[in-house]
Amino acid sequence: MNTRELVSNIYVEALHASRILREVVHKTPLDFSRTFSKLTGGKVYMKLENLQRTGAFKVRGAYYKIYKLPEEQKKKGVVAASAGNHAQGVAFAATAAGIPSTIVMPETAPISKIQATQGYGAKVVLYGTVYDDAYRKALEIAEETGAVFIHPFDDPDIIAGQGSIAVEILEELQDIDIVVVQIGGGGLISGIASVIRNTLGDDVKIVGVEPASAPKMKASIEAGRIVEIQAKPSIADGLVTKKPGKLTYQLVSELVDDIVTVTDDEIAHAILMLLERSKTVAEGAGAAGLAAVLSGKIDVKGKKVATIISGGNIDVTLLSRIVMRELVRQKRIVIMRTKLPDRPGTLRTLLEYLAEARLNIIEISHDRYDPRLEPGWAEVTIIAEVPQIERLERLVRRLEEIGYEVELEY
Repeated sequence: MNTRELVSNIYVEALHASRILREVVHKTPLDFSRTFSKLTGGKVYMKLENLQRTGAFKVRGAYYKIYKLPEEQKKKGVVAASAGNHAQGVAFAATAAGIPSTIVMPETAPISKIQATQGYGAKVVLYGTVYDDAYRKALEIAEETGAVFIHPFDDPDIIAGQGSIAVEILEELQDIDIVVVQIGGGGLISGIASVIRNTLGDDVKIVGVEPASAPKMKASIEAGRIVEIQAKPSIADGLVTKKPGKLTYQLVSELVDDIVTVTDDEIAHAILMLLERSKTVAEGAGAAGLAAVLSGKIDVKGKKVATIISGGNIDVTLLSRIVMRELVRQKRIVIMRTKLPDRPGTLRTLLEYLAEARLNIIEISHDRYDPRLEPGWAEVTIIAEVPQIERLERLVRRLEEIGYEVELEY
């Protein structure tokens, strides 16, 4: 099938999927962010699929695919491979249809996503380190059991289900200049781009976003063919695959104007900004599109831009590490080291200086046994909240003037 016919078919199916899914999934908010608009110079709208059932957009494609299966195939159950969100979507949809599901997940999948998938009624099998390993195992299980394999992205019905997101966006906002969509295997951007192109034509710029550690679609587009890359781990684990699908490569090649990459640091910054400024919890994959906008990788000045916050299923321990690390990077939390004479009262004196500067101490450690220290001295490490960077700078100058050697980490 040529691309024009494929896009037209997906568009029609996306309209149908949108009607079917209205009875099952949430019509998620399209939120205008004044904060992000001010920071970028554009008008930034966010489609909050992190508020979707199962916590991510994946339930749309999974439900629509299972909905369309013939009854005789449904009876044999379904099997899928996923780093997490497709797993939960398939598990939810299968349970809703009253059929069994088996999900193969990489051993590196967050425990929160594994538990959530089991909670939706699926049998979980852990195998391999990345999605591609789990994918091969899932195909083996499908072959052995006769269960229907539900592909996470390279399937017209899955793509159409994800395209229902664009149908909802266009019901509220049609004069869009740029649409920003993250790319894992490419199902999400393929569905959204098919609907946007059929509805608004080529006037809208469509930009894909991949993690810098796994730019498989960008590499494939540049090579003019599907290539397999050596993917590295990322906090955007849902976007880490070694290669795109055949259908998604075909669609993205024709429909998407540009693909940019973002680093884990840029994604982490977007996660914190969403949490702090928008009171929105996003996982790494969910924040990647916004990361590209906030980092300036996509110029949105004077433009109306829509991006997808595609999921919110972030492991709480990872979230806490991201938040603390970002606060340190932004110098809102400082790690300070200095040496003191190891005698009573010297630590209290140092802490009094910090109190005067209004630094709030989070953690303090006192080491007198390090063999690199001279006898009679101790090294103090203090982690503290910084109300203003100017206060910290004045404190350091004062401490150095009276003889402290201060080392700071940001």
